[in-house]
Amino acid sequence: MGTVMTYYPQTTNADGSVKVVLRSKIESTTCTDFTWICLSGDCGTNSVVGTSVYLDNTEPWCQTEEIMTRLVPSNAPFQLLLDGENWIDDIMNDITHWRALTLVELRNRSDIGKANTSPQTTTLPVVRVPSNCQRDFNLLAFDPDGDEVKCRYGNTLLSECNPCTPPSVLSLSSACTLSFSPTSSMNEGPYAVQLVMEDFPWQTITLTQTDGGQTTITTDNAISKIPVQFVLQVDPVVPSCTDGLYLPKFLPPTPDNRAQLYTSVNHTVEINIKAEANISMITELLYSGLFDIKQTTLAAGEYILSWTASQSDDGETQPICFVVQAVSSSVKYHSELRCVIVIVVNVVALSAKISSLSPLSEEYIKNTVIQQLKDELVRRGLPPIKHHSADKES
Repeated sequence: MGTVMTYYPQTTNADGSVKVVLRSKIESTTCTDFTWICLSGDCGTNSVVGTSVYLDNTEPWCQTEEIMTRLVPSNAPFQLLLDGENWIDDIMNDITHWRALTLVELRNRSDIGKANTSPQTTTLPVVRVPSNCQRDFNLLAFDPDGDEVKCRYGNTLLSECNPCTPPSVLSLSSACTLSFSPTSSMNEGPYAVQLVMEDFPWQTITLTQTDGGQTTITTDNAISKIPVQFVLQVDPVVPSCTDGLYLPKFLPPTPDNRAQLYTSVNHTVEINIKAEANISMITELLYSGLFDIKQTTLAAGEYILSWTASQSDDGETQPICFVVQAVSSSVKYHSELRCVIVIVVNVVALSAKISSLSPLSEEYIKNTVIQQLKDELVRRGLPPIKHHSADKES
């Protein structure tokens, strides 16, 4: 039913070897274990910890998260492949074989002075939409390095899927938004969505390998790529497409889609989710995230997702996506898809003493004092904040 893989470089050793952590989520109907194989490059030695999480209490859907720690002998790029299984039956875009590819790029970047981190995202095994409703699926597309993230459909020639037939009922923007428009009943059913998510630098950079070899990457070249695959279920028509009637509608304090939430090691972040549906009955919250997330149900349509960052999460980002599901006359309805990114930051205390013979203007404090504090935070390891416009970077 789909897969997602992301990676985070952790340490580079004196001998040039690199430790990298890869997180893969594999959705299936059987909770079967699947194995990523090394397609190209030296993928090093691997250790795996897997945990299964059921997402839907009424159907045999299972999402298995595998946390892989690989020790590779150098920072040369390598590719991992998931292959050999089939999608669920009756896929409308005539796809049976399951194939996904990840390109791991660990060479040292000239712009940030360290190895590249992949875009961070996740998704649910199945997202639903009635055939007569307009809906946009704005996928989470966050990059810890501040790169531009783009999405495209997979390419058969690049071994990214096989076959790679896009769903006819969807249009895809490079900004990772999938748009569904009302369609006929002939197009109702499940579709395999096979995307590739890539990160692009905002300026030309150089990648340096352990042996000294260098490669130039321009703004038109992807640095890494990860698979984002799931099932889009086009359901029969609903009497009304208005959110809050049959289709659940999110209410405050539910965070906005693509919101950034911050926490620190040994601290718990809570995501409060609330939704309503006045005609259908809300039955559950479906989510995709870390295996140790805890869910608390306060009432129908009111939930809390909580997660406590451990020392191994320090400095990393973790994606979480969710929908609220409702039922009317045995027909299931999904809310819009919402995703957030949880950023685990170091807690740094800074103090400053300012002396002046004359009053300090607000502009001076903003442009000089605060900038000096920001520079100090960056010096201590906090990544710089970049603001991008269509034609410049500031």
